[in-house]
Amino acid sequence: MTTTTDQVTTADPPGARTPRSTTPRPRTSGGGGLGRYVLVRFLLIIPTVFILVTTVFFVMRATGDPITAALGGRLRADQLAERIHAAGYDRPIIVQYLEYLGGILRGDFGTTISDNRPVSEILTTYGAATLELAVYALIIAFLVGIPLGLLAAHHRDRVPDAFLRVFAILCYATPVFFAGLLLKLIFSVGLGWFPVAGRASTGAELQMLSLPDPSGFYVVDAIRTGDPAVLGDVLMHAVLPGVALGLLTAGVFLRLVRTNVIGTLATDYVDAARSRGVSERRLVRTHAWRPALIPIITVMGMQIAMLLAGAVLTETTFEWKGLGFMLSQYLQARDFVAVQGIVVLLAVIVAVTNFLVDVIAALIDPRVRY
Repeated sequence: MTTTTDQVTTADPPGARTPRSTTPRPRTSGGGGLGRYVLVRFLLIIPTVFILVTTVFFVMRATGDPITAALGGRLRADQLAERIHAAGYDRPIIVQYLEYLGGILRGDFGTTISDNRPVSEILTTYGAATLELAVYALIIAFLVGIPLGLLAAHHRDRVPDAFLRVFAILCYATPVFFAGLLLKLIFSVGLGWFPVAGRASTGAELQMLSLPDPSGFYVVDAIRTGDPAVLGDVLMHAVLPGVALGLLTAGVFLRLVRTNVIGTLATDYVDAARSRGVSERRLVRTHAWRPALIPIITVMGMQIAMLLAGAVLTETTFEWKGLGFMLSQYLQARDFVAVQGIVVLLAVIVAVTNFLVDVIAALIDPRVRY
């Protein structure tokens, strides 16, 4: 005999609590995630700069005190000892280090030994020139690297692609000073199209210096003069240094764009568009190039550090009086106080730039913060 049992579903009594679902909720990408990511990245600037400042300080002190390094052999022993005692370099190294950190927090980077100038004055005077050169170089890198990268991806594994890949290798493998000398030889000495060196001619500089509160950015100051000839003179002086330094990064951008556009063209949504009869040129321009920009933004922080390192050689080659040019001068004079201040400022610029790049990358591609 077979018995069947009916299953009766009973309703929950009034006032009973409904049990919570154990199914995990999907993770959302709200503002909290972005805000936490930005805060963490900002706080990481502090230990990064602290480590760099500490490293630079102790590496510079490894060869002795700055007074002996800069003036040793030019002063008598008693005069040298008097200068060392007056500057406090005969005290314990840890005391000097703590005082140096305290001075940095107050904006005091010390006084140069070779020409007795406040280091903070040098940073504000010549920092604008280096930043201006970096902007020129980035403009060249974008104008050259991105279009040529798209062109190389469009003509993948054909003659234009092979030529552009060789060009990219030459761009980031050629030393900056050699590229600068070659450009000067061809376009300044040979053809006479551009000035050989400097940021502006003497007349243009005098006009800009006569402005009330000049900014140090020659393009801005040239616009403020209201004289098109001054602006043209400044831009003509900027072409060759900007190209020499910009090609270094343009080669990296070219390879990145090419590789990522080729990867994007192999995705399913591009195949679907191709099956609908969309031309390859339109696929590259409409569907593939924007995703290819994300890795460029991601690595831009490293490229800024690369640009600042290349600025030392570029500014020396073209006598572009920025932080790189002054750094080479103070290294030759063995003025370690000035070198410390310039290196610390460059480290801060790199750290802040990396932070801004990370924030921009997170706004464009939310996956980077998870």
